[in-house]
Amino acid sequence: MIWLDTLAQGILLGGLYALFAAGLSLVFGIMRLVNLAHGDLIVLGAYVILVMVSVTGLNPFLAATLALPVMFGFGMLLQTHLFNRVLGEDILPPLLVTFGLSVVLQNVLLETFSADSQKLSMGPVEAVGVPLGPVTLGLVPLATLGCAVAVIAALNLLFYRTKLGRAFRATSDDATTVQLMGIYPARIFSVATGIALMVATLAALYLGARANFDPTIGPARLLYAFEAVIIGGLGSLWGTLAGGLVIGVAQATGAAIRPEWQILAGHAAFVAVLLFRPRGLFPRAND
Repeated sequence: MIWLDTLAQGILLGGLYALFAAGLSLVFGIMRLVNLAHGDLIVLGAYVILVMVSVTGLNPFLAATLALPVMFGFGMLLQTHLFNRVLGEDILPPLLVTFGLSVVLQNVLLETFSADSQKLSMGPVEAVGVPLGPVTLGLVPLATLGCAVAVIAALNLLFYRTKLGRAFRATSDDATTVQLMGIYPARIFSVATGIALMVATLAALYLGARANFDPTIGPARLLYAFEAVIIGGLGSLWGTLAGGLVIGVAQATGAAIRPEWQILAGHAAFVAVLLFRPRGLFPRAND
C-alpha cells in the first residue's frame, strides 16, 4: 500500500514537472532556442497571478485566465524585440541573452515583491481528497496532472492538425525556404513564445497552489524542465510528459526510502535514462 501511494504521488508530481517542461519543449522544437530564463518566466507567471488575485479578489484559477493573455503578450514582445535579434547559427548569443534575462527577472521580482515566500491560496479545494481504489489523492495534484495531459494533447493537436502548426513545423525545418511561401519566421517564433509563456503560466498556477514560491526558485524549476525534456527526447511533447513522470516517480521513491534522497533520486534517474537512451525515450526521427 505504501509503495502504491508512493507511485501515485510520484505520477502526480510528474504532471507538474511536465507542465514546467512543455513550453520549453515547444520553443526548442520550433526554433532550437534553449531558454535559460524559462524557470524565471514560470515564477513571473506566478507573481502575475498573485497580483491579479490581489487586485480583483478572484480565485487563482479565475485570476489565471486574466494572466494568460498578459503573459502571451509579454512572450511575443520578448521574442520580437529580444530573442529574434540573437537567433542564428551560433547558439552562444541566445544562451547569453536568456541567461541575462534570468538574472534581470530575478532581481526585478526581488525588488518588487521582496524575498518573502508567497503562495496562491485555493481555499477549501486544497483539502479535498479523491478516493481512487486503495489510495486517496488530492484534488489539486490530480488537476495538475490532468492539466498537463490536456496541455500536451492540445499542443500536439495545434502542432499537427492546424494551419499554424504546419507553419511551426515548416519554419522549424527550413526557416529560409518558408519565406518564399509567405511565412515570416520572426512572427511564427513570436507566436510560439507567446504560447509557451501561456503554458508557463498554467505551470505557475499549479506551482503556486502546491508550494511556496519566491523570486529565486526559477533555476531549480528550469533544471526539472530540462531533465524532463531531455529524458523524453528533444522536441517530443508526449516524451516531455513521460520525462516529467519519470522524474516525479523517482523523486517520490527516493523520498520514501530516505527523505533527503528525494532530489538526488530524480537526478539519478535522469543520468540512468541517458546511459541507456542518450537521445531520450522518444526522440524525434532525424531526416
